[in-house]
Formats: sequence, structure tokens, C-alpha cells
Amino acid sequence: MPEIHQHYIEFRNVYKTFDYPVLADSNFYVNAGETVAVIGRSGVGKSVSLGHIMGFLKPDKGRVIVAHEDITDYDEKELRRIRKKVTMVFQSGALFDSLTVAENILFSLELREDYDAQNKEDVVQGLLEMVDLAQYAESYPTDLSTGYKRAVAIARALAAQPDCILYDEPTTMVDPIMSDHLGSLMMRLKDQLKLTSVVVTHDLDLMRRVADKVVFLFEGKVIYFGAVSELGKSEHPHIIEFLAMDRVDMGE
Repeated sequence: MPEIHQHYIEFRNVYKTFDYPVLADSNFYVNAGETVAVIGRSGVGKSVSLGHIMGFLKPDKGRVIVAHEDITDYDEKELRRIRKKVTMVFQSGALFDSLTVAENILFSLELREDYDAQNKEDVVQGLLEMVDLAQYAESYPTDLSTGYKRAVAIARALAAQPDCILYDEPTTMVDPIMSDHLGSLMMRLKDQLKLTSVVVTHDLDLMRRVADKVVFLFEGKVIYFGAVSELGKSEHPHIIEFLAMDRVDMGE
């Protein structure tokens, strides 16, 4: 039996270098049922952090805890077991264009031997209603806006009944109304399903709305980890500048 760790996800002194250091002595944790946002400028290691949580990447140094287990040295078979608990909603949506919206969601259920055909149809219908897309069941991804594709991708991720969802820039390239809709959906999943989640985002409105804690990355280091409400009190010059730029963008 693997050792059970306290936190659902934890980075312990994680280092990762490609052509340059992307993560340097990175430390943070996510408790079960919490939503943690990871923010910072482009290229600071936000998506690389998600890659480590999914086991697509391994740290050069340090330990990565996922689903209360140290997955740092896990092989692909062990990682597949972890990925049944932790799923990722990619920025692209990663949907099959040749399948309808309903068929895309059904795809996640095909391996469920405990469901018969009627069960699967009921689950697909329930998920479509949960993400407010029931009227698009027979549409194809190419017929949908970027925001609706993200909502379908979330429904497909939920079909696997995970404990944890990772969101990669869920509101990038969507209009403000759809961004608000996706934020509401993420809050509903957190409240109703008690899902643990990590949200990589540039969208500080989304961060304030859905996150319990925030990880701020700068030059590969975690320069802030704590409550969202306390972020504005940070005296780190980069955080002050980042928040000031957001206020300028908001037209304040």
C-alpha cells in the first residue's frame, strides 16, 4: 500500500529545467475539496505545474504528491490509476470533431463496465444539463464557440467521476458572458460534487471568484501562497505591479 499523505496535491521543493529553470524550489499544497489558482505571467511554469500533477512531466528534483500519494517515481501503469482520480480540462478542449457533443461525453464512459447503454445515456444527459448544454447534444464541436467547447470538455472530464479537475486557462479567448458562465459552473462543481481543483489562469476575476488559495509564480519560484483575500496585501514588487496592471486593464 502506498503511503497516504496529508495534502491531496503537494509540491515539495520541485525543480524543473528545460532550456532555463521553469520551476525552482516550488512549494505549495492543495487540500481535498479546495480550489487553488496558479497565476503569474506567461512562461513562469503554470502549465508545467499541471504537467507534473498529471505525471506527464517528472521533476528534476523534489517530490510531487497527487491524490495523497507520492507519484514522483510512479511508472505509467501507476499513473493511469492516479489519472482516474485526477483529470484535466485542456485549453483547446481536445474534443473529437467527428463526434457530436453527446458522443464526446459518452466516449469517457465507454470503458465503464458497470454501466449499461441506458445508464450511459442517462449520465450523458445529466452531465449536459449540469453544464447547461442539453440543447447542443446533437451539435458538433465545430458548431460551438470556444466557451461552449470548454463546457463540453468539463462535462467529458466529469463523466470519468474524478475527485479532482485541473483547468488550464478555462476563460482564455472567451467573451465576458461565457467567462461568467464557466466561473459559475466551476463553483457549482465545487459546491455540489466537492471536487478538488487547480485552476491555471490569467483571469483575476475568475481567481477571486472560485479560488480558496492562490499560488503566484515568478521566475519559477512561488513568491506567494495563501488566501486570495490576502494577495493584495503582498509587498512583493512584482505582485504589486501585476495587480496594478489588472486594474488598468479593468479601466479603474
